[in-house]
This record gives sequence, structure tokens and C-alpha cells, in this order.
Amino acid sequence: MTEQLEVLTWPEYGVAARELAMAVAESGYRPDLILSVARGGLCIAGSLGYALDMKNIFVMNVEYYTGVDERLDVPVMLPPYLELVDLGDAKALIADDVADTGHTLAMVREFCMDKVREVRTAVLYEKPRSVVRCDYVWRRTSRWINFPWSSEPPVEFA
Repeated sequence: MTEQLEVLTWPEYGVAARELAMAVAESGYRPDLILSVARGGLCIAGSLGYALDMKNIFVMNVEYYTGVDERLDVPVMLPPYLELVDLGDAKALIADDVADTGHTLAMVREFCMDKVREVRTAVLYEKPRSVVRCDYVWRRTSRWINFPWSSEPPVEFA
């Protein structure tokens, strides 16, 4: 199964995050805020925030995947619900770890469209089947991805 996996290590993640930030900066796009799609987008949103000197980071909680390649019928926004108020002139950068089917990013982008001036997307990985073509992508793959933050089983409570 290892040939069917894309394995991202912590050191490689550091390179990926920096290169993704450089792609955003080199394009001339200066977001006013970064919107992290939790949970997978939390690490990359924070990394992009530091690299782009952006402290205005929002989080939207979305559930879609329930296991390895298992998902709900549609992505579902979870509370607390994000309210983007008085941001009509803002430019947003949506950050996530992967655009797999792209349905989560499509939902988040649609949510933002009438609340901000411009929306762009940045992901570490984009898969060919994604319904969203992201603006900034570090790598494209059709493989299942093992991310360093989710490759170990959860810690058990005592």
C-alpha cells in the first residue's frame, strides 16, 4: 500500500508551507485574512500566517471525512459558526491541507463569496478529481496522503 500513499514528513511540510506562501506572495495577492478549514487546514493556515506576516486568521469547522476515504454525503459546517461581518472590502485566502473531492473547499468558498471582495484558495495538495481548481497548490497527486499531524492514532485519555 505504500506505493499508493503520499507521505508528508514534518521537515518536508516546512518546505511545502514556505513554498506555498512564496507562490501567494509572488502572485501579488495580498490577503486581508486567512480562513483555515479545520482541522486539516489549521497547520497550513498558521504557517501561511507567519510566512505572509498575517495575524488575521479565522477558523471554519467543517466535517466531511469520517475515516480513510470515507465521507459524509455533503460537507457540514460545525459550530461555532463563523460570521464574517464588515469584511466586504477584504480579500480572503482559504487554507486547507488537501483539495480531495473539493466539496469542502467549494462550500467554504461559496460561503465567503458574498461576504468578502475576493476569495482565493491555497492547499498543500490537490487531487485530479477535485471540483475546485485551487489558486495555489504545492503538489498535485492522486494518492492518499499521510499528513504528519494525522498519521498517528489519537492519544487515549486516562
